Amino acid sequence: MALDTNITPPTENAHPLRNPYRFFWHVSRPHAGWMFFAIALVVIAASISQLTNYFYKFIVEAVERGDVSSALWWGMIFPAAMFAVQVLYRCSGYVGARWTTHAYKQSVITLYHHATQHSHTYFSNRFSGSITNKIRNVVGAIEEVIPDFLWGQLTSLVAFVTAFAIIVSVDVGAGSAFIGLLVALIVVNSLMAKEKARLSKMSAAIGTRMQGRVVDTFTNISAVRQYTQQLFEESTHESLAEESRTAKFKNWMYTERMLLINSVVLFFGTGAMFWRLITQWSAGFISAGDFVLVLALTANLIGNLLFIGRAFNAMSRTLGEMREGLEDIYVPYDIVDADAAQPLQVTNGTIVWDDVRFNFEANTVFDDFSLTIPGGQRVGLVGSSGAGKSTFVSLLLRQHELGAGKIFIDGQDITTVTQDSLRTAIAVVPQEPLLFHRTIRENIAYGKLDAPDDEIEAVARKAYAHDFISLLPQGYDTLVGERGVKLSGGQKQRVAIARAMLKDAPILILDEATSALDSESEVAIQKALHALMAGKTVIAIAHRLSTLREMDRIIVLDSGKVVEDGTHDALLSYGGVYGRLWEHQSGGFL
Repeated sequence: MALDTNITPPTENAHPLRNPYRFFWHVSRPHAGWMFFAIALVVIAASISQLTNYFYKFIVEAVERGDVSSALWWGMIFPAAMFAVQVLYRCSGYVGARWTTHAYKQSVITLYHHATQHSHTYFSNRFSGSITNKIRNVVGAIEEVIPDFLWGQLTSLVAFVTAFAIIVSVDVGAGSAFIGLLVALIVVNSLMAKEKARLSKMSAAIGTRMQGRVVDTFTNISAVRQYTQQLFEESTHESLAEESRTAKFKNWMYTERMLLINSVVLFFGTGAMFWRLITQWSAGFISAGDFVLVLALTANLIGNLLFIGRAFNAMSRTLGEMREGLEDIYVPYDIVDADAAQPLQVTNGTIVWDDVRFNFEANTVFDDFSLTIPGGQRVGLVGSSGAGKSTFVSLLLRQHELGAGKIFIDGQDITTVTQDSLRTAIAVVPQEPLLFHRTIRENIAYGKLDAPDDEIEAVARKAYAHDFISLLPQGYDTLVGERGVKLSGGQKQRVAIARAMLKDAPILILDEATSALDSESEVAIQKALHALMAGKTVIAIAHRLSTLREMDRIIVLDSGKVVEDGTHDALLSYGGVYGRLWEHQSGGFL
């Protein structure tokens, strides 16, 4: 299946947390106390900071009167007031840090939990690197949004409101010019913010694609080297890097355009305000102290006024990155538990397929497929590639939804039980062992997290893995590398078999479980598998037919249909598909 990192998510029944604002509130709500405390501290600090401009008025008026003691008094009080403001800001920093770090943790947990509940198809259609990049973008945005809100947007808002109140108290006309300037800047930047958000989202999407491609290349670096395709990968990465650079440049230039427009608006707005103040002062309606007060207020706010577009830009970029990630992470689940789903209760492991129909994309894999596997029976699945063997396993694990029909385990429809309980009842040893970049001990214990060391060692011995593990420098504490790259194919397979043994599930699926083993190891593993299969319902997929000779029953699939069903000896005597496959393998063609 081709990977598609530009999947357009459906909008029907959209998850509420796809909206960045709702997600922000969702991760902040459990820590609302810290949030409101931080907001209150910032509001108080920003208000006092603006009110300290009155000191300029008092000092100027004292100087005009020739009152040296008053001028000295206000001059000494001013640094004390500024120190108090800084203390309040530092307190808001402590409280804001508590809010930010708690929201960060909540967002990590929320996103990870939701993403891991997606279906097998969701992960098959996406690079793992692109998914992690989307989560990282959202989490990183949370860490940016709160500080930007507290000490950027909120501080500026309080400063603007306080300044407006002060300017209006000095002169209503100047206050009107100030509010007109502010409204003009907000309207202009609001109108431009939508395009800014689009450019930011596009830039984030390209970055995600590039990240996914890099991770995919590094994950398969052995194939890159074996086929000497370094130049091809570098060329592809260079194209994506140029695409990313172009998107970032467009984003940046749009910001510069916003700043230029803001400068023009600021020029006319402040010009009108100061023209009004000068005329009022010259007419004697306001004092020199009032004039200096407004001048100081405006000087302090000029940066905020000029870069109000940058504030919109930063928020738009952050929200764009959040939206790009949330819209893909919070797509509707393909497979969900039924409302009244109950845990699967396995008594003997009987599996029944009843008129199952399943299409993969445009291809029909199963059509009115029926099959019964009695509990405790060991069944081999045989068939050419594309016959439906892997799909058979995927459907039994409910990694896809059926088009029609039902699958029962001990009389329970698997769509009516919880997915976790279904997969808990089934142990899988896949063709390609799935190992974590953790120790061998941790990889085996994944089948039973609370297993003591002696139990882990016991299953390793049964899987004939203990001997090679003991020869490793750190033994069971040896890190296996990403996907077990430090181990040979046979070693990885034996670790995977040990993990399945430890899980001890009533239903066992062996998907080419011995394909990576040499003949000597295979003989030993077969003995271990005999012990593992005792009392279990077993479904074994194998191209190497010799591994299925002792199965109770062998089912031959072709185009999603059972074309032969019987024991090894019975199928050989029948002389059909299985017999021909056996002759090819025993004759050395495969």
